[in-house]
Amino acid sequence: MTEQLRQSAEDREFLSELHAQIGGRLAQQGHRYTSGRRKLVEVLVVSGQPMILPDIVEADPKLAQSSAYRNLDVLVRCEVIRRINAGGDHTYFELAEPLLGHHHHLICLSCGSIEDVQFDSEIERLVDKSLNEISARTGFTPTTHSLDLHGHCADC
Repeated sequence: MTEQLRQSAEDREFLSELHAQIGGRLAQQGHRYTSGRRKLVEVLVVSGQPMILPDIVEADPKLAQSSAYRNLDVLVRCEVIRRINAGGDHTYFELAEPLLGHHHHLICLSCGSIEDVQFDSEIERLVDKSLNEISARTGFTPTTHSLDLHGHCADC
């Protein structure tokens, strides 16, 4: 019970800090952090994985699909939420990397499932080095990278 109380307090502190950071980011771009936007963020935080719009709305029935989509669009433009095109009919949404941390995805072409993966620091360093070398040769100026590996999951 004590562990649950401590974790609950840590979760509240994390959410409070996250909401403050997002509110500041939205304000800088002339947007308000409305209750609907807060709910969208909380659904994604609780899920812990990328979600499609119907699943987001199902997770919180108070969210209307039309306003959820408009709010997601604002949050994507403000770089609070990242849109992931997994192919097929649906687009997935997750918290953007500055909020969630750097990671990559395994995307199943059959069922559309997405799994977050993190490389160990040495592999990530080698990927960054290789991408920077390619960028230098081509005159490209990188800001970030993402690696989405498309294939078929073990269930498919």
